[in-house]
Amino acid sequence: MSERVEIPGTTLFDGAQARKGYALNRMCYSFNDAANRKAFVADEDAYCTRFGLNPQQREAIRERNVLKLIAAGGNVYYLAKFAGIFGLDVQDLGAQQTGTTKDEFKARLVAARG
Repeated sequence: MSERVEIPGTTLFDGAQARKGYALNRMCYSFNDAANRKAFVADEDAYCTRFGLNPQQREAIRERNVLKLIAAGGNVYYLAKFAGIFGLDVQDLGAQQTGTTKDEFKARLVAARG
């Protein structure tokens, strides 16, 4: 396998990150089921324990911090399921990742289309 590419300011989701974030992503995937979303909201700590999240992942979950969740191995597509519990969408996640408001992030997307 080739060397890991470093992109400044970016957490590359590769095999190592996938392994690191397996429990977190598995938990987020479980949110496809409404009963699981309800169980999470009722007792976040117990739900995180059920999936075996590590301290870094638990802290990021408590803080609702997308960048920390990604650093902890989260995949943005699974994290969107977590964010959806709180009425957030992928554009909200992108705004948080880029340090902008949602409207600024959307404007950047429109401008990039040219």
